Amino acid sequence: MNYNRVYLSAIGYELPPVVVSTRDLEQRLKPMYESQKMRAGILEALTGITERRWWEPGYRLSAGATAAGRKALAQANFDPADVDVLIYAGVCREQYEPATACAVAANLAISRDATMYDLSNACLGVLNGVIEVANRIELGQARAGLVVSCESAREINEAAIDNVNTSKSHDVYRSALATFTGGSGAVAILVTSEDYSPDGRRKLVGGAAKNAPEHHDLCRWGVRSILPTGVGNLIDQKMPLMFEQVLGTQAGTLVKSGVEYGMRHVMVPFMETQAGEVLKFGVDLGTKTWAAFLAKLGWAKEAIDKVICHQVGSKHRDAILKGFGIDPSKDYNTFAHLGNIGTVSLPMTAAIAEERGFFSPGDRVGLLGIGSGLNCLMLGVEW
Repeated sequence: MNYNRVYLSAIGYELPPVVVSTRDLEQRLKPMYESQKMRAGILEALTGITERRWWEPGYRLSAGATAAGRKALAQANFDPADVDVLIYAGVCREQYEPATACAVAANLAISRDATMYDLSNACLGVLNGVIEVANRIELGQARAGLVVSCESAREINEAAIDNVNTSKSHDVYRSALATFTGGSGAVAILVTSEDYSPDGRRKLVGGAAKNAPEHHDLCRWGVRSILPTGVGNLIDQKMPLMFEQVLGTQAGTLVKSGVEYGMRHVMVPFMETQAGEVLKFGVDLGTKTWAAFLAKLGWAKEAIDKVICHQVGSKHRDAILKGFGIDPSKDYNTFAHLGNIGTVSLPMTAAIAEERGFFSPGDRVGLLGIGSGLNCLMLGVEW
């Protein structure tokens, strides 16, 4: 993919107010740690993450996306009535329908003629949204689009903590490690045609994508019935036994039937990741995409000035940079204090890097995204 007249005119972001340290998480995992004689500090040592942010309980995803969207529009002094496309690209959504994009569009007073919809592709959602808008601009179907996202890690972390403490299993703990890297936040990217970008900054040059869908089961996030979980099993097994001991076998059987019927429809969030395999196959896919990216844009590796990678953790960053042959000084990262915020991480890190003077005008910047599936998408921007 190559582009001639597409610009990232602004990137706005919103940080949640609640700071949660890795020590805080480990304190809540104390029943598991004591049962398995695990030492505090292992989680930070494995991930390189010292803290992350959470929204307050009950905070609406559309509110976070709206806040980020307002900041992006204000940065570019852009009228929301001129937005032709609004895409909500988060993993987290407020409900199955309508699209969370509709709530954000209403909050921002987006044009009544605009196209709006949700787009989902694990951690690549925002980058995919940028491509969607860029294609419309190149085809003459739009002049400006706003891609927004808001992710929340509080709910899935609290469910994982309960599950780990109930099971006290090393296997369950290992599958939850990636969950405990999760952070929260919101981001918005204003993508425009050249006539809406008077300063000519952040020109989208093009990109490359590759996939390895045979690994789609390595990282999964969703909802499932409470019955297969540790808490569900506790209710399913212990409660009928208690009634049986007091009131007899028939009472225990009736209670068991009632529990199964009532709990079958109670859904809880879950996330399971085979972190080692995700890293191994992710780096392999990333290396192939990196080669295609350089060839597509005609950029030599040495000519790339800066890169922003998806923010997973220290081991992932080190493996990616080593595999691609990129000098660590060219990379900017935020995972140590913000964790992995899914779709939000890469664009938010780019915005923070710009605020702190990491980029110089004209820098060739690689936005190197990867997500569960496995999918990989890399975009080149002349900053």
